[in-house]
Amino acid sequence: MSEPSPHILVVDDHRDIRETLARYLIKNGLRATAVESAAHARKTLKAAAIDLVVLDVMMPGEDGLSLCRSLVESSAMPVILLTAMAEDTDRVIGLEIGADDYVTKPFNPRELLARIRAVLRRTSTVPKERDPVEGETLTFEGWSLNVAKRELTDPAGIVVSLSSGEFQLLCAFLKRPKMVLNRDQLLDLTTGRTPNVFDRSIDNQVSRLRRKIEIDAKDPQLIKTVWGGGYMFTAGVKGSEE
Repeated sequence: MSEPSPHILVVDDHRDIRETLARYLIKNGLRATAVESAAHARKTLKAAAIDLVVLDVMMPGEDGLSLCRSLVESSAMPVILLTAMAEDTDRVIGLEIGADDYVTKPFNPRELLARIRAVLRRTSTVPKERDPVEGETLTFEGWSLNVAKRELTDPAGIVVSLSSGEFQLLCAFLKRPKMVLNRDQLLDLTTGRTPNVFDRSIDNQVSRLRRKIEIDAKDPQLIKTVWGGGYMFTAGVKGSEE
C-alpha cells in the first residue's frame, strides 16, 4: 500500500486565498485543509495528522507569529509563513522563532508549491523521535533532564545551566539516541532554519554541550563525531512522566 500524500493545513482569514490555494494543492497531488483562524487551526491539528502548515501572519485574534511560535516550541511541525510584501519585520521574526520558510503576498501558487515540497523533502529526512511524553524527564548515564522545566541535573545532583540552543540540541539527541544526525538535520531540529554551506553553528553548540556533559570534552563518549555523517548520542536514554 502506498503512503498517503502529505496533508497541508492552510491558515488564512481571507476565504478566497485559503480555498483557492487548497484546491491548487489538491490538484497537484497533496491533501489540503483550509481554515480561517489560529483557533480553527489548533482544533484541526488535534483532530488530523498534518504534515506542514501554511500560515498567514496577519489574522484577527491570535496572529500567525504567535501560532508559529507555539507550533515550533511544542512539535517539529514545518511552517511556511505568508507575509505582506512590506512587512520585513514579520519575516525576520518568523524565521527567528523557527518558521521553515516564508512567501510574500501576492504569491505565485506554483512557487509556494515548490517551497512546500522542498521543506517536506528536508524535514522528512530527519529521524523521528521516540514517542514523546508530556512533562517527561529524560535520564542518561546518571544525568537527568526535566524537559518541562528545562533543567539539567548531573549525576551528583547539581543543576547545570543550559542556553536555549544547548537545551534544544540536547533534546534532539536524547529523543533520537544512537541515531546519526547530520549538521543539516540538527540545525533543522534546533532552529528550524535552512542551513548554508558556511554554517558551523551546530559544531559550536556541540562543543559547548560536550564541555558541560562529557567527562573529557576532548575525548567525548556521549556525543560521538561520525566522520562524514554528523553526530550520534551513544548512551541509552530513559523517559519517565512527571
